[in-house]
This record gives sequence, C-alpha cells and structure tokens, in this order.
Amino acid sequence: MLRLCLRLRAPARSVLSGRSQAASTCRYRRLHLGPVNRLRGLVGSPANVPPVKGALRQGTASGRRWYSLPPHQKVPLPALSPTMQMGTIARWEKKEGDKINEGDLIAEVETDKATVGFESLEEGYMAKILVAEGTRDVPIGSVICITVDKPEFIDAFKNYTLDSTAATPPSVSAATPSPPPPPAVQAPGSTYPNHMKICLPALSPTMTMGTVQKWEKKVGEKLSEGDLLAEIETDKATIGFEVPEEGYLAKILIEEGTRDVPLGTPLCIIVEKESDIGSFEDYKELTGVADIKPQPAAPTPTAAPPPVPQVAVPPPAPTPSAAPSAPKGRVFISPLARKLASEKGIDIKQVKGSGPEGRITKKDIDSFVPPKAAPVPAAAPAPTVAVPSPAVAAVPSGVFTDVPISNIRRVIAQRLMQSKQTIPHYYLSIDINMGEIVQLRKELNEVTKADNIKLSVNDFIIKASALACLKVPEANSSWLDTVIRQHHVVDVSVAVSTPVGLITPIVFNAHTKGLATISKDVLSLATRAREGKLKPHEFQGGTFTVSNLGMYGIKNFSAIINPPQACILAVGGSENRLIPADNEKGFDVASMMFVTLSCDHRVVDGAVGAQWLAEFKKFLEKPTTMLL
Repeated sequence: MLRLCLRLRAPARSVLSGRSQAASTCRYRRLHLGPVNRLRGLVGSPANVPPVKGALRQGTASGRRWYSLPPHQKVPLPALSPTMQMGTIARWEKKEGDKINEGDLIAEVETDKATVGFESLEEGYMAKILVAEGTRDVPIGSVICITVDKPEFIDAFKNYTLDSTAATPPSVSAATPSPPPPPAVQAPGSTYPNHMKICLPALSPTMTMGTVQKWEKKVGEKLSEGDLLAEIETDKATIGFEVPEEGYLAKILIEEGTRDVPLGTPLCIIVEKESDIGSFEDYKELTGVADIKPQPAAPTPTAAPPPVPQVAVPPPAPTPSAAPSAPKGRVFISPLARKLASEKGIDIKQVKGSGPEGRITKKDIDSFVPPKAAPVPAAAPAPTVAVPSPAVAAVPSGVFTDVPISNIRRVIAQRLMQSKQTIPHYYLSIDINMGEIVQLRKELNEVTKADNIKLSVNDFIIKASALACLKVPEANSSWLDTVIRQHHVVDVSVAVSTPVGLITPIVFNAHTKGLATISKDVLSLATRAREGKLKPHEFQGGTFTVSNLGMYGIKNFSAIINPPQACILAVGGSENRLIPADNEKGFDVASMMFVTLSCDHRVVDGAVGAQWLAEFKKFLEKPTTMLL
C-alpha cells in the first residue's frame, strides 16, 4: 500500500544555547537514502513538535482522560511518513459505534507521499469521529477520534467536541492538597555554544521505537556530510543513519546497544567548531530520556573451583582373627572320622575332638566348620603428594542460553501470530510435471550464458505465479475489512532467509517482466537482503508471496499468509516418479514438484483457489503458454 520517496531537502540548522535548548523539541526528516540503505539524520527545531507515531496504542499513551466522561482514549493523527507535517482524512473505514479489533484499518490518510492505511493496535469501540472525512491539512498530533473500551460508554460522547475539553475538570477533593511539582533538573553549565541536537527519526512508517546498534563515530571525530553516523535497528531492518551536515561529534547521549529508544529522543550533539567539543563534556539532556541505558548483559557464569586434593592416608591393616590352634603331638581320631575327613578335605589338625582324651569322632567331622581364611593385608601405598591440578576453563552453567529478541524478530512474531489468529487459512496442494521446464531452462541457459545470466526454476515459478494471478485476480487481492481490493499489477514477494530473520523483497510488476529480468531482480534483492541493504519500499507491500524450500530437500509444507495479502505459495522440491505413458513400456519417468497454496477464505473461496492452481500448473507444464 505504501511506497516512500526518501530524498528530501535538508532541514534548517537549530542554534540553541543555555536552558532554552533543553526544552526544545526535535523535528525529524529523512534526508537521503544511499546505496547501503542509509538515512541521513535530523536536527532539532524548537518550532516543531515531534510527530506522534502509531495508532490506538499511542493514542492511549498520550490521550487524556476527563473526569466528567467515561474512560476513553484520544487518538491523534500520527506521522505516517518521515516528512509528513499535515494529512488529509481520505476515508473513515470505521463508523461511530463500530467495534475495532487489533490490526483493523480505521482510516485512510493521505500524506505528502501516498495514501496510507491507519491501523488499530488495540481493541475498542469507535465512540466519536472528530475530523470529518475529506478534511485537508490536519496537523500531526491533532485528535481525530475517540475510542472507548466498552460499548456502553459510546453514548456519553454523542455531543462530544474538542471545545468541551477546555472546561477544567472538577477537583477530586478540596481537602487533598496537590503535591508540589518536582524541582526542575538544571543542566551543568550556564550556556552552550551553537550546536545541533540529532534526534531519532521515523525510519519506517510503522516505527515507534528503535535500537542504537552501533555508533560509527566517536566523540571528537570530524563529520563530513554523508558519513555513516550510527546503525539503528527499526521494526523492519537495520538502517544506516547518515550525517546531515559537516561538524564534530561533541556528545553521545544514547549509548550503543540501548533498546526501545522512543522516536524524537536526542541521540547526540554536533558542533561546528572543534574547539566547542569540550563545552559538552558535562552536558545532560533535560527531557528525561538521558536515563535510558542499554540492557546489561547477563553475567558470565564461571565454573566452581576444583576441590583441593587431599593427602591419602593408608587405613590401618585389619587384624586377622586367630585360627584354632592345632593339637600338638599325636592326633586321636577314629578310622571312620579319618576317612570322612579325607573325603571332605578337612585338615584333622583343625578339628577339636569331643571324644575321650580329645578323640575326633564322626560327629566332630560332620559338625566341623572350617574357619574363614584371614585376608592378607595389602601393602600400604605410599603417601600421595597433593599436586595442584591445572586450571579448569570456565564453562556456562545451566542448560540453556537466552537470546535477546531483536526488533525485527519481534515484529515477525507479532505479524505471524496475528495472521494465524485472524486469517482463516485453508490449504490446496497439487503435483506438477516439471519435465518441460527443466528442458527449457537448460536450453535458455545456453543462450544466456554469454550475458552471465543463469535462470533458476524459481524464476519460472515467479513468472507463472504472476500470470496465474492475472487469470484469477481474486488471488491477487487484499482484505481491508470494509472492501476487498483487487490489484491490477502483480508484485510478487519472494521469501528470503537472512541472519536477522525472514524478509520478503518484492519483484515489482512480475507479470510484465521477462525471465532474465526476474532472475536479475531476485539475485540482487536476495543479496542485498542478506547484507541488510534493502530500501524500505523494496520489502514493504507486495500482492502475492512465493516461498521456496525445495533447495533444502523439503517435499512439501504449508506457509503462513503475509497480511494483507490473500495467498502464499509454498514450493517443495522435485523428485523423479513413474507416471503412466503411451509408449511401449507403458510408463515414463517424470520430475514432479509438489506445491501448496495457502488461501485467506475471506477473500479466496476453495474453488477459486483450485482455479488458480490449475492455471499455475498449466503455465509450468506447458511453458510456451507463458508467451501468449
């Protein structure tokens, strides 16, 4: 829906001094988009109020509640482009009394760049529309509507106007004294030389906060126009932030790694003269944002120290129990007892006789229990000398690692969760014979080899998808709550995996482009996507999405729809199969590809989705039809 033109003129320099500069606000302008997706900075301007970003959520944060009315939120007009100062309410998508769900389109606002949908970030009810449809030149921050949490609150705002808020709300209790205002924080030093306050701009239309990933310049360094000053992570990508004018970096106000920095927060101070740098050594921002600190890193776990080895002390040798003493001299034993002792292997010298004069009898042999042999004590080991063991390297404790969530990953999670919870998905699958595509690709690559162009199967899939969308325009549509918008051009989003998450750069007007052009576009977009150098308009929008995991050996999968699009095609790998054929063998070997189309049932009925797949299959199995 939104395409941004990013080259704008530079803003006027702000010359501030003393306390007056501390109370100034920031004006945000996106000045330049270089070859590596860098955006120039912006400077302070006391005559401008920072634009209000977001939708109902920001309205809740900034809305004032009046005691004479039920709880409500005043929704201001946000800055829907970095240079937007005023807007026109082109159309209200919600009426007074309508329920508003998270993600619903509540209005279309015409900015200085395009007509942009204004989405709700919270649930509620539309209680009062304060700016009529068609009203032009509405300043940023103007309250355009009132929302409430419960439907019974709507009637209270039937006659509500902005003038009614001018009345002073009644005091809660006359006996309760109001607390004194906190003392104002004074900046160190009485005056400061001429300088510029560089504030965090809106680097994407939906950006409300950013993360200072890295400062490319240090305090005291000279800055030339166009130099990369810092890298800012937005809700869409990590974008380079360029220097608007020449000067010197006098003070960094937001440390590297600081997350969730609100729009308009002063990031640093730039001065014209190198001699003025020292004057800002003790400078502190008086708006309260200077207290923003980067999140501390988790403490590095250390291994427990190894136990101190002990000197081994040999245990005392056990004292063997004394065996019964053998009788001295002649042993008196009966012949039967001697025979039994010999058969049982009993030493008669160990048997104590019970007969006359100690004579051993049969009874003594039968009842004899040989004594247990005393264990032979082992030789005492030599004392062990304690030898210090080598230091053990520190190892992480626990069984998991917490990975911080980047702004991009957070937005991906929110969008995918919203898609699965709000879009009624259904899935259609089909097998496609890719034999002719494989042969045609081989022939065309021989022709384009001299131009260093190598067509991929995915290029044919993108082209066939675009042409099928022209045949079945319902699949090339968007759900906008009150209308279904059918697009007359096919902009195919191609899913690309990057180190920071999934991104979908767009092949614009894919239905009009040849295979060689599509191949060049995809290669360029995928390379710059992985390098983080895409421009915002190159991945925001699209009317249809293709996600191909065939190169990983995936046979089939079901993809999640990328709203507000109505369809996404999940492409699996190809495999050789036996298929019936009219030949001597009665069969043939074909390269078959399995694809699954995910559809939004609010926009695309099951039969319509099947028609799209039939057209798509026809284009791939008979690729010459793509020339018609």
